[in-house]
Amino acid sequence: MELDAFYAFLVALAVSILLTPLTARLAWKVGAVDEPRERGLSDRAMPRLGGLAILAGTLVAGLCFLPIGDETRGILLGAIVITIVGGLDDIFDLHPAVKLLGQIGAALIPVLAGVTVSNITLPFIGAVDFGDAGAPLTLFGLVVVMNVVNLSDGVDGLAAGVCTISAVAFAIIAFDLERDSAGTLAAIVAGASLGFLFHNFNPASVIMGDSGSNLLGLLLGCVIVQGALKTNAVIALIVPLVILAVPFLDTSFVVAKRIKYRQPVYRADAWHFHHRLANLGFSQRRTVLYLYAWTLTLAGLALALRFVPYSNDRGHFDIGWTIVMVVLGAMALGASVYLIYILEILKFKRLRGFQLRDQDPQTSEHEIVAAVVRDLETGEFRVVDHDHTNQPTE
Repeated sequence: MELDAFYAFLVALAVSILLTPLTARLAWKVGAVDEPRERGLSDRAMPRLGGLAILAGTLVAGLCFLPIGDETRGILLGAIVITIVGGLDDIFDLHPAVKLLGQIGAALIPVLAGVTVSNITLPFIGAVDFGDAGAPLTLFGLVVVMNVVNLSDGVDGLAAGVCTISAVAFAIIAFDLERDSAGTLAAIVAGASLGFLFHNFNPASVIMGDSGSNLLGLLLGCVIVQGALKTNAVIALIVPLVILAVPFLDTSFVVAKRIKYRQPVYRADAWHFHHRLANLGFSQRRTVLYLYAWTLTLAGLALALRFVPYSNDRGHFDIGWTIVMVVLGAMALGASVYLIYILEILKFKRLRGFQLRDQDPQTSEHEIVAAVVRDLETGEFRVVDHDHTNQPTE
């Protein structure tokens, strides 16, 4: 099955690479174009509908390599439906309520086909049986993952790259848990995402649009259900949260900000991680590579949680391997804290920009960032009043 999954990956990759330019041409013809916006990072119009190529790669590889049963049919049909809904949104900019109904309808198809979670095993708690609530909870979870991926898709190559990394990690873990169908599906998602990324990495010639981000969210959600949550593995719930921590944290941060400032949670803004990095002066490539590295670090930690023998079946810990896990966890935490530290600089950057440009209007963005970094390192700051007068403080 692992060899079949590799072939499936290659087929999805090839189909996605070949068809993405055609979807871009179609997008131009039907008006599915993303125009430059104040909150956006692109300075030129970009064709959407890249999700159609991702769907094509998924369908061709899925029909060739996935076992055709009720669950597979449900997943592929749901994928078609969500791509149609997302494609219509790419063209006509649907109302958020209509998009949500489309997401629910698409997610309901695999749920009714049997892609559901009836129970999970939690660390230190044991088995938790959901009973009749399993299907609604699974439906809710699939919609959440779709929106998490959708909200994180805001800069060239970000969503496609993060989904590729995540899908590879899920494939490895699914095969280890003997969930072969989920492992193959994850490999297909990785191939289709990577194929699209060939055209989407900065400078991109096409973006996936809602047709692609919602599709990848649904497929990854189905992989999580089939490949981890349906098993009795203790880490089944932890692994998906670790692997998708970056988009989950990004979405949580943005939603919290919108609630704090009493903005609709569905309204687009410039509070995402990639916006904050761009505001610090990072290029799109550097921004994406930072977020790739963060995702890779956390995916590596998730794989270690599965494969490092730090405990036995009875819950007894091995001292040596436990120390290894603590070190790996500390490294992942350190990388996360470092990136958040970089992002925190933005909180001071605007004020320091006022101060420095009040003194010298020709002050560059690089000089402002350097001054903020120096302030954070020394602990010395200057407050700014409404007249932009400077008062030193600590």
